[in-house]
Amino acid sequence: MKVDLFDFDLPDECIALRPADPRDSARMLVVGDDGALGDRNVFDLPKLLRAGDALVFNDTKVIPAQLQGIRSRGENKSAVDATLHMRVAADRWRAFMRPAKRVAMGDRIAFGHSAEACMIGALDATVVEKGEGGEVELAFDLSGAFLDEALHTVGHIPLPPYIASKRPEDARDRSDYQTIYADQEGAVAAPTAGLHFTPQLMAALDEAGISRHFVTLHVGAGTFLPVKADDTADHKMHSEIGLVTEDVAASLNAVRARGGRIVCVGTTSLRLLESAADADGLIQPWQGPTDIFITPGYRFRAVDILMTNFHLPRSTLFMLVSAFAGFQSMHDAYAHAIGNGYRFYSYGDSSLLFRNDVQGVPA
Repeated sequence: MKVDLFDFDLPDECIALRPADPRDSARMLVVGDDGALGDRNVFDLPKLLRAGDALVFNDTKVIPAQLQGIRSRGENKSAVDATLHMRVAADRWRAFMRPAKRVAMGDRIAFGHSAEACMIGALDATVVEKGEGGEVELAFDLSGAFLDEALHTVGHIPLPPYIASKRPEDARDRSDYQTIYADQEGAVAAPTAGLHFTPQLMAALDEAGISRHFVTLHVGAGTFLPVKADDTADHKMHSEIGLVTEDVAASLNAVRARGGRIVCVGTTSLRLLESAADADGLIQPWQGPTDIFITPGYRFRAVDILMTNFHLPRSTLFMLVSAFAGFQSMHDAYAHAIGNGYRFYSYGDSSLLFRNDVQGVPA
């Protein structure tokens, strides 16, 4: 399919720079399986689901994965930035470098050599591999928990480019850009649909008889990358590491067997469950990388309802929601959202999408 089919005009003022306060006061656009639209709020979620339904959350935790450093090659030195996106060993991360042309294999990079960082030691790395699109593999001099501690000292929260280009990261982002149930460290981007949840909303969901289940998908920086290809067939997805435990898989299969619905909070948990589901729709235990790329025409096997924020034009995530709720339905829903002042992207408002199994595939 042509990527142009997933383009739309988004006014700059629609991009949210801060989350709603309180989080669950954000607006939520409900898109029925027939394309019908309803304007609600996130705190209405318990009324929109049924007892016996199951919410699936991604419990990944965002790390300070944005690093600033000095690249050394002999006597030549140059400033560079790195965004870590996948851990491949106790001392190694894959990262996107900017500017990529300044970096070559064998280069040494000294990260975070500020006065504050020098008090606890340096965070240095060697470029051991260089790929396409500015991607490199970094071998750090520290490993395991020592590397983790250093990243928390010298790193910054990697705000999405559409926020970072308008304001710097600050202390609020350390809490705002993290779900209240974040537990497993490793993400470099938040599973943003989950940012809307509060303890009060969780309690209301419990009271309504809606169960909660946790999977882990460490969101990578590839989620920020634009689709540069003209056709979806030519786009390469970056892998992300995920985990669905045996207990969670069994619990979710039992929910569906009883007639309950699987409600994914965010595209990350949806992509993981669809990766783990077999041809009969049974969710299997899963551990490892997934690069699943969902576009219209895909037949969903495991997920019935999706709660998700509003996504970028021409993005893989807008393609995913178009596959889930219908190509025309999502174009209509986004036009409604823009026309009615909904806030877009990571800190923006939410939508609740009911799966549409009868939908046209764009030419």
